Amino acid sequence: MRQLALTPKFKRAHAKLVRHHREYQRRIEETLTQMEKDVFSPKLGTHKLSGRLSGLWACTCGFDCRIIFALEKYPPTSEEVIVLLDIGTHHEVY
Repeated sequence: MRQLALTPKFKRAHAKLVRHHREYQRRIEETLTQMEKDVFSPKLGTHKLSGRLSGLWACTCGFDCRIIFALEKYPPTSEEVIVLLDIGTHHEVY
């Protein structure tokens, strides 16, 4: 099970998204829970990104909601951590 690390940018984007689309809140919570269990679950549609976002990953949390994240090793324990970088509609995050 991996830990989630929320960046300040992710927190701001999440607050803005939920403020404008309250119906996304439950789906986002379910997605984050699933990411902790298995970030590569087929339900999430996790995929590598290319171009200016090369090296990062994305998953879906609904029809038009995406989460951008990085997989990084936490040095003291060498455990992999999911660093949540951005969230929003497809148009906003890409």
